[in-house]
Amino acid sequence: MIALLIASASALLLALIGTPLFIRLLVSKSYGQFIRDDGPTAHHTKRGTPTMGGAVIVGSVVTAYFATHLIMGAAGVSEGPTASGLLLLMVTVGMGVVGFFDDYIKISKQRSLGLSAPAKIIGQTMVGILFAILALNFPDENGRTPASTAISFVRDTAFDLAFAGSLVGAILFILWSNLIITAATNGVNLADGLDGLATGASVFVFGAYMLMGIWQFNQRCASPDVPANICYEVRDPLDLALIAGAMCGALVGFLWWNTSPAKIFMGDTGSLAIGGAIAGFAILSRTQLLLVIMAGLFVMITLSVIIQVGFFKLSGGKRVFKMAPLQHHFELKGWQEVTVVVRFWVLAGLFVAVALGIFYAEWVVLL
Repeated sequence: MIALLIASASALLLALIGTPLFIRLLVSKSYGQFIRDDGPTAHHTKRGTPTMGGAVIVGSVVTAYFATHLIMGAAGVSEGPTASGLLLLMVTVGMGVVGFFDDYIKISKQRSLGLSAPAKIIGQTMVGILFAILALNFPDENGRTPASTAISFVRDTAFDLAFAGSLVGAILFILWSNLIITAATNGVNLADGLDGLATGASVFVFGAYMLMGIWQFNQRCASPDVPANICYEVRDPLDLALIAGAMCGALVGFLWWNTSPAKIFMGDTGSLAIGGAIAGFAILSRTQLLLVIMAGLFVMITLSVIIQVGFFKLSGGKRVFKMAPLQHHFELKGWQEVTVVVRFWVLAGLFVAVALGIFYAEWVVLL
């Protein structure tokens, strides 16, 4: 547990101190956000605000992770980074790199569109495929790999994608993983439209994954004191909890500067990295379907866009919402930006609370 405190605190300090330094660097290079003309008019005052702040979040988490293992290793407590931890960082950094190129094109070309849709999809798919392939390898001494081909809810279910053979199962798992990763990254990306909204909501999600990782570690199948019917087949739960704690720390440190009025935006660098991390946690902690509830706010925001676009096409130009994503609908209804953000944070917390309740209730029922 000391490692969790070290990782969380160090990521918090790195983000808290590193963000204003990064802001100065971006301002000196005139790397500011370009605002869409079709968005809420109140957002036009944000034009020129430094973006790509997600680089600080990712850098803080990666630095805190390796620094923690270095400290704990020197004390003889840690054996070093795990396969699950490195894979989770890989998908986080990989998605962050895709987002970075998207942000850089926006600020260098001074437009609201960065990478083309095909280029962004190709980048996300490449990272997702590599992650999925590697996640089915690196078994530990008990034969557990970071991920499995079984569909999971709060643990692996009886429905295994490898029902038609190992090769087919691996291919189906790659497709399934990429669906989760794409949904999560786009969900966070769509939510990143108001100061602090995506940052604060993500803190709830990563906080839950930290608690779940600790619980899974205490109830792991490798422990002789835990009954087989309630143990968790997660390869490196404590290391996942460590990264979740570091994500919470980095996001809170960044939120200090990102809250309204934001001094910096996370950009696609941050939203895609956070989405990749959330998807990685769902896959590696064997809680894939629970993610729909855990990240309920992001799901709700994504659905608002799907409903808006679909209804617009089917009805010949009519709209369900004043504007999508959903947060902008309430802005146009007259809600202040801060009001929308705080109320959406409340919703994010409620979704996470329900997900944690289901996670624990399942363990109690099996017990």
